[in-house]
Amino acid sequence: MRKFAVWSTLVSQILIVVTGGVVRLTGSGLGCPTWPRCTAESLVTVQAQGLHGVIEFANRLLTFALLIIAVFTVVLFWKTVQRALAIGLLAGIPAQAVLGGLTVLTGLNPWLVGAHFALSAVLIALSSLLVWRFYSPGLTGRSGLPRITSVAITITGLTSVVFGIIVTGAGPHAGDAKTPRNGLDLEVWQHYHSYPAYLTLALVLLSLVLYRADKLNRSILLGLLANLVIQAVIGVAQARLGVPALLVGFHVAGAATLCSLLWFQLFASKVR
Repeated sequence: MRKFAVWSTLVSQILIVVTGGVVRLTGSGLGCPTWPRCTAESLVTVQAQGLHGVIEFANRLLTFALLIIAVFTVVLFWKTVQRALAIGLLAGIPAQAVLGGLTVLTGLNPWLVGAHFALSAVLIALSSLLVWRFYSPGLTGRSGLPRITSVAITITGLTSVVFGIIVTGAGPHAGDAKTPRNGLDLEVWQHYHSYPAYLTLALVLLSLVLYRADKLNRSILLGLLANLVIQAVIGVAQARLGVPALLVGFHVAGAATLCSLLWFQLFASKVR
């Protein structure tokens, strides 16, 4: 049961980012124009809100699914050393709900939308740590250059994610046609976003050489490498094609997964 709980926690935290991306990319960010109600008169979406209301309200309902999973996880881990992690994840869910409500009440302010993703990234990191500690794998990390490289991968990778959040605020998919953008130059920030991403890719290749004899580390690094390559291809394609919504959606899913893989490779690099 605990195995199911830890993986459900991680997958659901990534999934809520993906569904949030669907809300934004379909222009449904204000499908429910207020919060905590969907409309001024109704807790749920009404016919007048159309498909946008259905999409936005469905995303809100997923919060309750995450809450159930989090409560279940706290109960299962209550008498273990992982209790604090489980409680932290549980506390993060209402915090996300409130922050999501504020984004709606402010008309999808791009900086609050970005903060919404950033908080999800924190919860994904905590979920990844919960999975890692559940398995408690034998560590094959090394001190010196290998460890420094792993730390650098996490820093540059997360920097790219942060810059990606800023790019999102400058891009065309605001969540609603009337939502203002952050006013930054999209093309310039796309470059700023790509630089740390390419540096992360180079560091991962170096780390693969450093850990060529360590099966666990290499497996995680290969997964991270695949993610970064796919993200780079999608990023270049969407920039050249005018940022189509479908490609942005795949890019968001890749970013959420990247947030987990960056931490897994750091956990694996810890010296025994």
